[in-house]
Amino acid sequence: MRVRGLEARSRTNKIQEASPLIFRQRFYLSELLFPSNRAPAQRSRESALGPARLLGYERAPSVGGLPALSKHPQLYPSEPTMSNDPNKQAWYSGITKYQWLVLLIASLGWIFDIFEGQIFVSSMRDVFPDLLGVGPDHPKFLSWADYGFAAFALGGALGGVVFGIVSDKIGRSKTLIITILFYSVFTLMQAFVQEAWQLIALRFVVAMGVGGEWAVASAMVAEVMPTRARPVMSSIFHASSVFGTLLAAAAGAFIVGNEDLGWRWGFAIGVLPALLTVWIRWKMKEPEQWTKAREKAKADTNLKPGRISELFNAKNLRNTLVGVTLASIGLVTFWGAHIYGKDALLRNAQAEVMVEEGVPNMPPAPEDLSATQEYKEQKAAAFEKHKSRIKNAEMLSMTLNTIGGGLGLVLFGAISNRLGRKGAFVLYHAVAFVMVLIMFKGLIPHHAPAWLLVVTLPVFGFFTLGMHAGYAVYFPELYPTRLRGTGSGFCFNMGRLAMALAFFLFGMFPVGPSEKAMLLSPLYLVGVAVVYFAKETRGIELEE
Repeated sequence: MRVRGLEARSRTNKIQEASPLIFRQRFYLSELLFPSNRAPAQRSRESALGPARLLGYERAPSVGGLPALSKHPQLYPSEPTMSNDPNKQAWYSGITKYQWLVLLIASLGWIFDIFEGQIFVSSMRDVFPDLLGVGPDHPKFLSWADYGFAAFALGGALGGVVFGIVSDKIGRSKTLIITILFYSVFTLMQAFVQEAWQLIALRFVVAMGVGGEWAVASAMVAEVMPTRARPVMSSIFHASSVFGTLLAAAAGAFIVGNEDLGWRWGFAIGVLPALLTVWIRWKMKEPEQWTKAREKAKADTNLKPGRISELFNAKNLRNTLVGVTLASIGLVTFWGAHIYGKDALLRNAQAEVMVEEGVPNMPPAPEDLSATQEYKEQKAAAFEKHKSRIKNAEMLSMTLNTIGGGLGLVLFGAISNRLGRKGAFVLYHAVAFVMVLIMFKGLIPHHAPAWLLVVTLPVFGFFTLGMHAGYAVYFPELYPTRLRGTGSGFCFNMGRLAMALAFFLFGMFPVGPSEKAMLLSPLYLVGVAVVYFAKETRGIELEE
């Protein structure tokens, strides 16, 4: 009998383990029907939970004086729950209205920043012929255009370093106002130049504000955003630059290319970003990380912000060298390869115009001076007759190139979260090298059809421009708060210094756009090699 009783209890225990819900429900039903063993106050509170417990719920902390319910963990052991790990949440989860505002204002500043640089690209084939009295294919024009790029790069390098240091010392929002006013006012002044050298000088000063704005805005976005959102938000910030390029392309097509307006009005509208500073002064505050760093610096002189010498100490030297090299490669190839993607449909349109106007595709022998001069005049007359058509083709190329680049910028953050920062840089550099060869060694010189260029340009832009978002994502992660503006600004804008050197050389020894792109293309492979020495920062909190 005793053995049978033990066997029965054993079977009961096994059934209980297999079907805990049944026995829990029976237990809670007995509590509901026979609550006499508990105190009256407890019976009152528990009675409301009785029916719910039959369905497998238990009491949770009360809400508004009423008992709240949560599922009993023993009854629903395998049911999935929402993760409390912030790094596993969606990148946009919990982003506050103020954080979105910071992203919006920083992006608008960067959009207008890029517009001030790209309006020169959109109008240089009109500006220098007007100021110099030569055609857009004249060697003198090519030299002055390269000098313009070089001056812009030098000014950006100086402004980026100086204003990066200033932002670490006086704050992000204050410095952002200064930089935007800087580039807005001096862009307006370019509308009144009378000599080519005056334009070059003003390009230098405009670039100081442009270089400074990026350093400040990228640091601010990184400091305000949570870790899980930082790479995507920084990518969105940098990707907003495409709107600046598109605005410049629109200005080139509808203002610079408009005979009733012209290039001076293209520069004049560059003063409009100054209005943004009013909004910044009204809405933005200093990031909490910067405020804490300032307080620490007051208590410890060793933590003084903005000391450029610290970028080269044992702790930061490798980061600084990698950052400067990556930025140098990206900026030199941007101005020496990416922007000439706009020549793809331009050359196509020029070839069509020459056929329509009966201009031979091949020039006469150089020894026949009279025939050569006549050919140049015929060609210039054909291009002048179809000036608007050629300009629109150029701006369409620029637009397609920029749209692809914008996608590359936006997606860099997500790609770097999947592959790591280093893996993303390797991918972009390697494919960019291939795309430059395809574009400038294959499609353009062999007069590829327009539809093929239209398809290829966005892919070309994706990889030759997209890596630039990595600078906004990666550089702020390399330095502590007290050096973030200084370090990010130094790395990015020393790249402008390398660009300036390259274009001064191109100004002295002019080469065509395709030749220039091919000469610079091996730099992408250098970028792949440099990434090997880089520090991986995926998922790491910003250093205080």
